[in-house]
Amino acid sequence: MKKIRKGDDVIILSGKDKGKRGAVVKIINNNYVQVQGVNTLKKHQKPNPSTGVTGGIVNIDMPIHLSNVAIYNFSTKKQDRVGFSVDADNNKIRVFRSSGEKI
Repeated sequence: MKKIRKGDDVIILSGKDKGKRGAVVKIINNNYVQVQGVNTLKKHQKPNPSTGVTGGIVNIDMPIHLSNVAIYNFSTKKQDRVGFSVDADNNKIRVFRSSGEKI
């Protein structure tokens, strides 16, 4: 079970986008995540009429390493670490390390 999953709200710990929040869009190679609106790159794209692609300058979200990302805890309004626990039905669940509440 992964500590950070697709759809989780995360906060960036280091780099040019330090302190920004966003949702995980995609997990790449179990070491990188793509976060919405973070680590953007401007790409000059040529038009391709046969596929319907318009040309121009396009913003692309690039991957960021998992070590530079922490899950966001809405109750404390801060970053938090992820731990694992077993519930009453013997299922493994993710919990916040600081409070122990379910994610």
